[in-house]
Amino acid sequence: MSERRPVRSVLLLCWRDTGHPQGGGSEAYLQRIGTRLAADGVHVTLRTARYPGAPRREVLDGVTVSRGGGAYSVYIWAGVVMVLARLGLGPLRRSRPDVVIDTQNGIPFLARLAYGRRSLVLVHHCHREQWPVAGRRTGRFGWFVESTLSPHLHRRNQYVTVSLPSARELVELGVGKNRIAVVRNGLDAAPACTLELPRSATPRVAVLSRLVPHKQIEDALDAIAALRPQLPDLHLDIVGGGWWEDRLVAHAARIGIADAVTFHGHVGDDIKHQVIQQSWVHLMPSRKEGWGLAVIEAAQHGVPTIGYRSSGGLTDSIVDGVTGLLVDGPGELADSMARLLTDPVLRIELGAKAQARSTEFSWQQSADAMRVVLEAVHAGSYVSGVV
Repeated sequence: MSERRPVRSVLLLCWRDTGHPQGGGSEAYLQRIGTRLAADGVHVTLRTARYPGAPRREVLDGVTVSRGGGAYSVYIWAGVVMVLARLGLGPLRRSRPDVVIDTQNGIPFLARLAYGRRSLVLVHHCHREQWPVAGRRTGRFGWFVESTLSPHLHRRNQYVTVSLPSARELVELGVGKNRIAVVRNGLDAAPACTLELPRSATPRVAVLSRLVPHKQIEDALDAIAALRPQLPDLHLDIVGGGWWEDRLVAHAARIGIADAVTFHGHVGDDIKHQVIQQSWVHLMPSRKEGWGLAVIEAAQHGVPTIGYRSSGGLTDSIVDGVTGLLVDGPGELADSMARLLTDPVLRIELGAKAQARSTEFSWQQSADAMRVVLEAVHAGSYVSGVV
């Protein structure tokens, strides 16, 4: 293996940033790691899409953010400015990256065409189950790009993912195991004041999620409806926003639980952590997750998570039967929720172990691990396994 070389400049590519109305865990991951790299003296630039009210350029927590393009054109404009940057022109002309992190949320930015082996591909999870939502033709094209074109084009590039299940998915797509490094999510410390709040006297369940179809929040709503005859005081708190919210509000009304659900929308960290602290159980019924950052956020508060085994990443973030429960469908989701809500001994035991495990994660640790990978790429070598 080549000797690692110090990295002085990094370019991050992502379709959204943390301020975007549809930003989520993927964006938080990149921003948090970028912030810590910047604090360690690395020049960090993030190229991403614009959205209403967002300036074309600003500095966020040490990261220089350059914006251009929309939901799809962000890829085109990023390609243009990368080529211009190689010529010393355009908004990225001063970035001069030693390494580029190309975040592939289904579609890569193809930074390797401009930067070659200096580009690494960050994949949170594969989108096979999510592409159908984009429509038949778009879904087929997207899956072709993700499953066939991208692995071929990046056959000499380093990959980074966030969990062992996601690493296995990449291997199944033909990515060499020796080129896949796992850098897990970190964790923002919960505000101390929220940790002192009492748990709700009546059963409350929380969902922390973007409101989009593949998060399957309908399954949580249906579980609440199924358990209300048994637990009439049961309440569901949904924290997060997204374009699917109106459909979910309508679904809650249709199944007769509108009064048992609070849609909090986008809220600040203090409110989010207050909601979690008062909850008894956290649900994550997502069809697919790379890791599930909200699992560890809930764990900080001693709140166990119930999620789907088939989601992939949750089999890494939830230790089944120890820090939470993994289930195999909507029926089991409701049954397991009833079990935890009516068995305080089990619920408290799982929550305590989840809280203990949450101390193993920090964004500084994640940034240090990412830096190991960046230095290896800069030196022309590969890293594999959990870093």
